[in-house]
Amino acid sequence: MPKKEFFVACLCAAWCGSCREYQPAFEALREAHPEVAFAWVDIEDQSEIAGDIEVDNFPMLVIQREHDVLFCGAMLPEAGILRRLLESMMEQTPEQSRAYARGNPQRLAWQGEADVRGRLGV
Repeated sequence: MPKKEFFVACLCAAWCGSCREYQPAFEALREAHPEVAFAWVDIEDQSEIAGDIEVDNFPMLVIQREHDVLFCGAMLPEAGILRRLLESMMEQTPEQSRAYARGNPQRLAWQGEADVRGRLGV
């Protein structure tokens, strides 16, 4: 199976009610976008995957194009928000995504710290 260009990870915890409520919507988004790789990561069971990401609220989402981290942050647990964000990023050219990923100090710091895809090997 060829590697998918875009990757979305939801960093969550089994005890988190918001995460449990969000998971069906996240799974529906996965089904709606088979061209995107999705991962549901329980940060307590898979703490090494979260790495140095400071998870201060749930759900915490990471969006990557190849290994460029385009988004890393908490998001309201509404699938429509993630869908719109993902689709807007998918409209960018690879060059635009690369420039965006390195466009400010915060996003530049995400490149090593939030490379969930690299840690998962997908």
